[in-house]
Amino acid sequence: MTRLAIRAASVALLLAGTAGGVYIGRQRPAPTAAAPDAAQVELADMQLLKQRQNEHAAARARVTVAEGAAARKAAAVAKVAAGYADKLDRSVAAAKKAAQQRSSGPVGYAGPIPSSCGEFSGSRAVGCALTLKAGFGLDQFACLNKLWNKESGWNYRAENRSSGAYGIPQSLPGSKMAAFGSDWRTNPATQIRWGLDYIKKRYDTPCGAWNHSVKYNNY
Repeated sequence: MTRLAIRAASVALLLAGTAGGVYIGRQRPAPTAAAPDAAQVELADMQLLKQRQNEHAAARARVTVAEGAAARKAAAVAKVAAGYADKLDRSVAAAKKAAQQRSSGPVGYAGPIPSSCGEFSGSRAVGCALTLKAGFGLDQFACLNKLWNKESGWNYRAENRSSGAYGIPQSLPGSKMAAFGSDWRTNPATQIRWGLDYIKKRYDTPCGAWNHSVKYNNY
């Protein structure tokens, strides 16, 4: 073979190899990113879970704080309302007591007034004398007479078996009258003195006690 022919063959072979290399390069796939490591995936999941748990905990804490503030505010409002209610109750009670005192204070007697205790006999005569001795007038005894006529008919042994009230003034219980004498069961004077003292302390006058009895059926 001539030298020229050998050089031509070499050039042809070189071109063929170059062409083949280009073809092979075109067929080779492009490199891809490496797959994530399993440990890294697990770590990322744990971090996400922890973040969500923290968010939930913070949300619960905010709710708890809000509920606590609402409860304290409600308690404060309730306390103020209770104070107003208590104050109102005291005001109503005071007004009611004042009205009762006005209605049961000294009241004049418009009916007939005895000219003297000589018009009476028995327990009533004793009652009239003790009424004057207690500082009341005959007009007040007129009220006392009506009151104890209603309560006991001036019977010193009168007894209410349902309530236990006893005697002319119907003391409840009757043993209260022992403060004026151990003979409270049988002595009209002891019962009357106790009754006048009770009336004076509670109603000021016998007419005040009678007025209360007319309105409330008790004294």
